[in-house]
Amino acid sequence: MAKKFVEGTELVQAGFANGISLQLARAIEEKGPNAKLDPVEKQYIIEDAAEAFGQFLDALGVDWKNDPNSSDTPMRVAKAYVNDLWAGRFENLTEITAFPSDGYDGIVQESNIPVTSMCSHHHQTIGGRVSIAYVPSKDGKVVGLSKLNRIVEHFGRRGAIQEQLTVAIHNAVDKICEGNLGVAVMIDATHNCVSCRGVKHHGASMQTAKLTGCFLEEDAARSEFYKNIELAGKCRN
Repeated sequence: MAKKFVEGTELVQAGFANGISLQLARAIEEKGPNAKLDPVEKQYIIEDAAEAFGQFLDALGVDWKNDPNSSDTPMRVAKAYVNDLWAGRFENLTEITAFPSDGYDGIVQESNIPVTSMCSHHHQTIGGRVSIAYVPSKDGKVVGLSKLNRIVEHFGRRGAIQEQLTVAIHNAVDKICEGNLGVAVMIDATHNCVSCRGVKHHGASMQTAKLTGCFLEEDAARSEFYKNIELAGKCRN
């Protein structure tokens, strides 16, 4: 058993959608790759964001300071972004425990992983399911099943377009599962920005997929991946 920190999983510039925050980037630059924001540093971010959101409401003509239902809204929103909605921007992906595959070279797949995210265009929620599969080599690494959920949760809690999120999850699995023969990720999600603005269509979902290695090159592996997703969907229903 070997523990390793996840390196090489950041695909975009700090401060961009699906990237870490500028505050965390500065901490990493000053203290090293495993730096964390302490509770005091996070509280400063929350307080600054709350003040700015209050100004945003002022600009929209909201008398939030005198409305008992809204007087604490700027602080609530700021806390929600830092601690929940965008929590992945303010934290590094924690270390992942990888195990020898002991010769197993079949598909490892988990489907129906819940994802809650937020699009970077309108800051509206994205909700759906993620399916992840990889094929370890005989001398490669596998990870505990819950670690796939952790990867989805980490990158989902950042805010990005679904295409970026798909690639970020794929890249993290590819890096952690050393010596794999292929990685496949598919996301099926609905977007609140479609249902509440613009065309205002409810029920439409978006599918994105990133396949590499055997899943891209071999029909049998690709077919098994999608059949497993179908089977997991039937079990869920």
